[in-house]
Amino acid sequence: MKHVRFLTLWLLVTIPAGVGADDKPIVLEGGEGVGKGQHIVLISGDQEYRSEEVIPQLAKILAKHHGFRCTVLFTVDPKTGILNPNIPHIPGLEALKTADLMVIFTRFLNLPDDQLQHIADYLDAGKPVVGLRTATHAFNGIPATSRYAKFNNSSTVKGWEGGFGKRVLGEKWVNHHGKHGVEGTRGIIAPGQEKHPILRGIEPGSIFGTTDVYTVTLPLPGDSTPLVLGEVTETLKPDSKAVSGKKNDPMMPVAWTKTYLSDSGRTGRVFTTTLGASQDFAFEGTRRLIVNGCFWAVGLDNKIPERTNVTLVGEFQPTRFYFKKPEEWTKNPIRPADLFK
Repeated sequence: MKHVRFLTLWLLVTIPAGVGADDKPIVLEGGEGVGKGQHIVLISGDQEYRSEEVIPQLAKILAKHHGFRCTVLFTVDPKTGILNPNIPHIPGLEALKTADLMVIFTRFLNLPDDQLQHIADYLDAGKPVVGLRTATHAFNGIPATSRYAKFNNSSTVKGWEGGFGKRVLGEKWVNHHGKHGVEGTRGIIAPGQEKHPILRGIEPGSIFGTTDVYTVTLPLPGDSTPLVLGEVTETLKPDSKAVSGKKNDPMMPVAWTKTYLSDSGRTGRVFTTTLGASQDFAFEGTRRLIVNGCFWAVGLDNKIPERTNVTLVGEFQPTRFYFKKPEEWTKNPIRPADLFK
């Protein structure tokens, strides 16, 4: 297959010609930086929080400012190549074979076995994972007859109760803790974690999200370490007052680290945050938290600068979260290449 290459001042973007199931993913080759030589695969596939906006911008930041090679994958209609997270199809997951990090932002997907195989192989190798927002419930509806039914949010498979979310990221879908669409999230550094490398350069009050705090079952499992707690705010404005009462006593963790144990007995680093919607990513502190989390996950703890460059790359106009109706994805079609022009 022929490829059209667009050379910019900072990276090479490889975009496949045509559409269809055979299309290859978009790759940002990156430039100079501490991440040079590292390969990150970023996966978008949620229906509500505009992962199709935040995942490309995160990839651009990691590639342009820090030198990572980034492969960006989306849920697309195999017949048209149009983005549609209601269709469980993510071409290009074989890129995980050479990945040093998987960043995942999907929601309740029931991917076919041949695609889930790539994710399972990646996990069996004990490689690191960064999960954003709905990744705690990344998969569901996978048939019980599938060997990957254990990934389901509703899984009762022994050792995989709660599925991919619980086993790998540390939590599954539980509930909304803040009032959805009304109350926001202000990130509060967890006591004793002020010097954690992921929190380097993050000023107090700079972590914010217009998405609400998710409920988390306390304590988090295994060696989970909460880094940021979510203060529920009265409104979606960053200067909003905190909600009084039990919602903030105790506060729910909204960012944590842990390790997971694969079925093959290998362990991998994990950074999870229930922040990460596209509007959340508009806040510099939230961006820095996520980018630093990627650095930490691949073992570049000592390379996290005092103030990581998270300047937005190109145009970024995040839209408010809501569930797009199925027909909206086709009425106003978006193809992966459109997100990198």
